Amino acid sequence: MATDYDAPRRSEADDLAEDSLEELKARRNENQSGVVDVDESETAESFELPGADLSGLSGEDLTVRVVPKQADEFTCSKCFLVHHRSRLAEESSGQYICRDCA
Repeated sequence: MATDYDAPRRSEADDLAEDSLEELKARRNENQSGVVDVDESETAESFELPGADLSGLSGEDLTVRVVPKQADEFTCSKCFLVHHRSRLAEESSGQYICRDCA
């Protein structure tokens, strides 16, 4: 079968332009599905992770001791983490920057 490569090609837009209004309505109704949208948060709540106690039913209380920033520590002005003074990369006008952010 010979192919004329110089002939204008038909695109999908050309095919749609020639369809009648009734055909388009029928095609639209065929493409619609009967599936109802489901709330993702409700679906996520039904999954349980193995070994995870997210509900606090185990009765264990976690305690964390919070220590205030020490005299030899600084807070990075970019990542806002507290680092030891040895991690200081630069200081400019009271802004401290750690080695990781520099």
